[in-house]
Amino acid sequence: MLEWGIWISALLYMVAFCLNAYRVLIGPSLPDRIAALDTMYMNAIGPVILMGISTGTRFDFEAAMLIAMFGFLSIAALCKYLLRGMIIE
Repeated sequence: MLEWGIWISALLYMVAFCLNAYRVLIGPSLPDRIAALDTMYMNAIGPVILMGISTGTRFDFEAAMLIAMFGFLSIAALCKYLLRGMIIE
């Protein structure tokens, strides 16, 4: 039963990831593309955690934490660059 849930969740994460990729590439405006990119890295964390649940290892959860931290920092730097024109003042 758990295996079916993991496969269905992974499929739904892939669909969400593809829809976010479409919005990043075809988005109507730059803020929409940034929001889609932010959601895309959050959707990338889900399959990593699902893989950790299915294999029973702890390293996948640490990888998910790193993806979350780097994703937050990169989106914050991108927004600051778009607002001010430079990242480091």
